Amino acid sequence: MRTYLYKTLAGLLLVLTWMGCKVDDPELGAAPENAQVKFNATPTAANANIVVFKNQSGAVTKAVWDLGNGQTGSGEEITGSYPLAGTYTVKLTIYTSGGFASSTQTVTIANTKPEMLNRPDYNFLTGGGSNTAGKTWVIEKGVSGHLGVGPATSQTAEWYNAAPNEKALEGFYDDEMVFTLSNNLKYTYINHGSTFANGANAAGIGGATGGDVTVNYTPPTNLSWSITEEGDKKYLTISNNGFIAYYTGVSKYQIITLTENEMYLRVADKANAANAWYLRLAPKGYTRPVVEKPLRANDITDKFDGTGNIAWRADAITFKNAFDNPFPQGANTAAKVGFYQRLTGDANQYGNLQTTLDYRLNLSTRNKFKVKVFFPGGNDYSGTLKPQVSVKLQNSLAGGNAWQTQTEVVKQVPLNQWVELEFDFSSISTVTIYDQIVLQLGSEGHTVPGIFYVGSFELAK
Repeated sequence: MRTYLYKTLAGLLLVLTWMGCKVDDPELGAAPENAQVKFNATPTAANANIVVFKNQSGAVTKAVWDLGNGQTGSGEEITGSYPLAGTYTVKLTIYTSGGFASSTQTVTIANTKPEMLNRPDYNFLTGGGSNTAGKTWVIEKGVSGHLGVGPATSQTAEWYNAAPNEKALEGFYDDEMVFTLSNNLKYTYINHGSTFANGANAAGIGGATGGDVTVNYTPPTNLSWSITEEGDKKYLTISNNGFIAYYTGVSKYQIITLTENEMYLRVADKANAANAWYLRLAPKGYTRPVVEKPLRANDITDKFDGTGNIAWRADAITFKNAFDNPFPQGANTAAKVGFYQRLTGDANQYGNLQTTLDYRLNLSTRNKFKVKVFFPGGNDYSGTLKPQVSVKLQNSLAGGNAWQTQTEVVKQVPLNQWVELEFDFSSISTVTIYDQIVLQLGSEGHTVPGIFYVGSFELAK
């Protein structure tokens, strides 16, 4: 009974500490008091607008800083940069085994240092000091990946990339983000009345929790921006819980790319820590030049054992590479194959396996694709699910309308046996616009599930 009571009390102490309550635990030590939190601020000799802050609170587990200029960090000592004159509130929070406490100081910067503002990233973002109206950025809607998502553990949007103009009805593409170098680094968000919000976070701006939603929202007017560096990464932060176009509940954006005509940002997801979102922006009125891919007649081959030269992307299907061949017989005795599963639900009606090449297909000498497949008889082919395979060639420059450019060849498949099918595109051997290949099993435009296997995919002489 004593053991249970002790564990219960210990758990309660831990919860209260997490909630910010200062509860002393004899085993952990006393919780620190705000009065114990002390630090000094020392302007550097070379530049009074650069200030070094040092913790003077004694031994702590961790010291966390908010420098009042959009810059945050941790450590016993941190350096803050203040190019603009003004008064800034600096906050230090210390953590010990017993809890945490905070205190603030104000730092007054007497003079603006224009030379500290004349740097490439500031100029790319704002158009420079002479551009008093600021620079307006918009979501680059015509480019694939203008909105994307991937795991928080990586730096790529590997889970999803929006197709060109895919979000045209979401109140997303008319948003304007204006950054100025003057007026204390002012940021203006113009949303024309509505904002596209991540469903899990939409309540933060008055929306309903659920799927992604367009929210009637009036942005605040007292917003500013700052750029800070943390290790080898650079961040763009919007003040007062402001954000850029797509609301995820977070105001701090990692800058992946910032040039005169491109800004590519990565931002966390407040409701889902496992997610990282991506936004691609361009200056308002900018049109990205179309760079034509080279025309090539290359071997394309994949045995779905991990050795192929095709970077497949599963679109609304479940796909597993190097899957154990469940029927190693007949036309395919290989140990590994591709597992291809059609999914139920309206969003999965057009599921497929596809790849976008970094060149255009030269079909003049290579125009016959060979595919090995196995269609199990256990699938329900009595309705709209069909025992057929389609290979489609498309022009990726058309984005979400790429299907309108396609040439398609369809083959019927016998059940319960490995077969090799040939897809002949010799009739379009003079067409040079295709850089995208789509492999679709079980037909499309329906929600009937099915499981299939792919043994090889090849385009050769």
